[in-house]
Parts: sequence; structure tokens; C-alpha cells
Amino acid sequence: MAVWQPACATEWVGRFAPTDRFPPSPWRVINFDDDIALTAYRFRQWDGMDSVEATAQQSMALLARPLTVDLQATPVLCWRWRVEAALVDADMQRKAGDDYAARVYVAFSIPAERKSFGLRSKLRLARMIFGDQVPDAALSYVWDNRHPVGTTAPNAYTERTRMIVLRSGNGETKRWVSERRNVLTDVLAAFPDSDPSAASLAVGSDTDNTKESATAGFADLHFVAADRPCLFPAGADW
Repeated sequence: MAVWQPACATEWVGRFAPTDRFPPSPWRVINFDDDIALTAYRFRQWDGMDSVEATAQQSMALLARPLTVDLQATPVLCWRWRVEAALVDADMQRKAGDDYAARVYVAFSIPAERKSFGLRSKLRLARMIFGDQVPDAALSYVWDNRHPVGTTAPNAYTERTRMIVLRSGNGETKRWVSERRNVLTDVLAAFPDSDPSAASLAVGSDTDNTKESATAGFADLHFVAADRPCLFPAGADW
């Protein structure tokens, strides 16, 4: 007789290590506009942490991968990140200021039967303007420069992405800090009745609008059950 086994309590989605090929599969760099310089990504062992370093020089690109995570079983996303400095002129309320020293981006798909006619029309129009990268729904966790921690707002370009400020300013720069977010709770709060499933995960730094520079690091991305701790290295601050 088959024995019931509980769902996996941890799903690793971003554990980086030296490799002959970068980015390692299934990660890839996503370019949104051929006329904009690409943010550069590389492996870096940074203060003893195996990580991805993002370097933005008036540039934009995301390092992304597909997701097949069961959000009912493992809804909490954990990660570590750092920035060398917050941006100066960024402002997420304006298209001209839609830049971030660091961001962690989770995109979701919504079943066709849960999309209203109005939503389908909005998505069709948005994708005609901005391309197929416009998601059904998305959360963008950001290291901001001016808005208080806890601020949430629609993205300046599309209401289908909800911005959530987790860190702000320079008070915690130049060191690794840890995050823990229940993305299922967050996406249902932002998009009620959407019944979303996780589609992709991305990290990045972007400075194409403000023409600034930024350096950020990302490490140890994983999903855990709501009642389980994050699995950070010894000495982590979470």
C-alpha cells in the first residue's frame, strides 16, 4: 500500500555556484529593448557568499528562470540580497523614475477561465504596447531609494505588476540582508480572485530611466512552507 508523503518543504530556485557556463540553466538574461544597454550578470563569491552580481550602467535586463513551484505547499520565498548604494533620482511613481538598485520579481499566470473580458482586453493592449513580457500578474520586491518600507503601488508602466518596497535608502547597504515573503498572500492581496500559479522568477538591477549606476547581489533563493524557517547560511540575520 502506498504511503502518503508530505509535499517538499523546501524548493531551491537560486543556489548559485561557480560554473563553466553562466548563466546556469534554467536561468537566462531577458532583454526588453534592443536599444537599451544590458545589465551585466556574473557569478561572484562576495563576502564568502556564493551569489549573482548585477551591475547596471544606464541599463536594464533581468536574470530570469521559469518556475513550477506549488504555492499551496511552499508559498514563502526566501532570499538574501545587498546593494552598494540606493539610487538617487529613482521614483517608482513615474515612468522616468522606474529604476531600482535591486529587485526580485515573481510573475504569475492566471487560468483563462478566471480572466474577465476586461482583463483580457487590458492584457492584449498592454502586450501590443510593451510586448509579450507583460505578465498576467506580477510582484516586484524592490530596494527603493525614497518610499518607506511597506509601500505598495502599481508599477508606473502596468497595473499588472505590484511594487512592494522591502528596503529603502542607504541604511543597510554594503552588507547582506535576508528576506522572507509569503508570495501567495501578497499576490492574492494585490490581485484578488486571480487563482494564480507561479510562472517565473527574476532578479535584477535597472537604471535605464535615471541613467545611474548600481551594483547588487542575490543569493540563496528558495521557497519554503509557511511554517518552515528559511535555510540561510550560518550567521545570516534571519
